Amino acid sequence: MRIAFLSDIHGNAEALEKVIEDIKTKHVDRIVMLGDIAYRGPEPAKSIDLIRSLTTDVIKGNADQWVVRGVREGEVPNQAIDIMQKEQQWTRDQLTEDHIAYLEDLPSELSFEADGIRIHAFHATPDSLFDVVLPNVADNDLLKKLTQKEEADLYLYGHIHKAYQRTIEGKTIVNLGSVGLPFDGIAKASYVLVDITDGQVQTSNVRLPYDIEKVCQLYEDVSYPNIEKMQNIIRSGRN
Repeated sequence: MRIAFLSDIHGNAEALEKVIEDIKTKHVDRIVMLGDIAYRGPEPAKSIDLIRSLTTDVIKGNADQWVVRGVREGEVPNQAIDIMQKEQQWTRDQLTEDHIAYLEDLPSELSFEADGIRIHAFHATPDSLFDVVLPNVADNDLLKKLTQKEEADLYLYGHIHKAYQRTIEGKTIVNLGSVGLPFDGIAKASYVLVDITDGQVQTSNVRLPYDIEKVCQLYEDVSYPNIEKMQNIIRSGRN
């Protein structure tokens, strides 16, 4: 069985289209989307529509929650709250009530079994859409924050926009990176393929180039509230 996991599109429909094109060539059996579809990119509605056009399991991310109810104090650095609230309002203005209802109704986690392998997927942690668990956290902390709620063989999450994999005490933890807004210095769309055969698991992080300058121009074309900041992230692959 082959499963494609993707996360953190952030309104970058150009990058998402490249990922979808690539997934179609990989003959996957299932697609799972781990949240943050629309907010902070120039094409939020198109990004949601593309995801909804697929046969896909989708869960909610913190940015999806922000689109629904706003960015609150304490959830982002104080110096960023004003501009991020403006970005949220701009994003919401591009969406229909049907888009908003779709984001609001998304579940927060997903558990299933594939060919005997137990999988637990969530956006940030099993208990929070907002907590940050970075690649370099200590083994015990990683297990405590990501694996205690449910017993599984494979745990997958998004949120931090930095792809990595670690195996600790028989549990494999994978971060998907970001389709549309990577922070790991590789300015390419990121997603993960999981192959399961006869109880054996193989994961691979796929990185795809896309038209970065087209996306940067789109920020200007749509009069996005935070153009220069977002263009810098898109071009550098760093926050």
